[in-house]
Amino acid sequence: MSTQGKYEKLNRIINESKKTVFFGGAGVSTESGIPDFRSKDGLYNVRDVQFEQYEPEYLLSIDCLEHDTDVFFEFYRQKLETSGIQPNRAHYKLAELEKAGKLAGIITQNIDGLHQRAGSVNVAEIHGTTLKNYCMRCGKRFPADYIFKSPTPIPHCDKCGDIVRPYVTLYGEMLPEEELAKADRYMLGAEVLIVGGTSLTVWPAAGYVSRFSGKHLIIINRDATAYDHNADLVFHESIGEVLSHITV
Repeated sequence: MSTQGKYEKLNRIINESKKTVFFGGAGVSTESGIPDFRSKDGLYNVRDVQFEQYEPEYLLSIDCLEHDTDVFFEFYRQKLETSGIQPNRAHYKLAELEKAGKLAGIITQNIDGLHQRAGSVNVAEIHGTTLKNYCMRCGKRFPADYIFKSPTPIPHCDKCGDIVRPYVTLYGEMLPEEELAKADRYMLGAEVLIVGGTSLTVWPAAGYVSRFSGKHLIIINRDATAYDHNADLVFHESIGEVLSHITV
């Protein structure tokens, strides 16, 4: 099928669907300048001499937060600050599709909040978000920049004095039940699932695709995935480029 033919089929599938859901991974945000985790230029493979003695997964783990707290927050501040990052055309197109009633919801593995910044409302953040923070003892909530602007290396609660941590799922923690439930609601009865920017090699990404029982699976990813043979359409182009061809 020609490239133009694929885009025409993409539009036809979406326009005929009563419920379309988007499932996105790190590749959705790389076009905004946010590095992914596992590619050769990703966060886990570009080593920093300051953190060289630690495994990358450890630096974003509950064990690091509890036992090397100062290291955890230094790494977090250096690597996960996204306040100056802007949504890209993929984020904006998805928000446009939602507003037009063409997209029922977004399930994202990303923690940067760019979907909401672009205008999307129905977003399940299954790995949490850097835009929320809370006290580990009393649960008091704090604004998005609280950790990044803390005058002390370890941010503390102004109510009880305990540590304030990000609402991000760390290695060694369970995924947030509320967000998982929201994702399940989006998936229920979905006729079309668009997968973008994820290799579909780890849970829960592979789990959502394997459970999808709708009519059409569309995959947009730089590299081939194990589910390409199940898809109606596969694009190896930029996510923003592919989605920009959808007309509302």
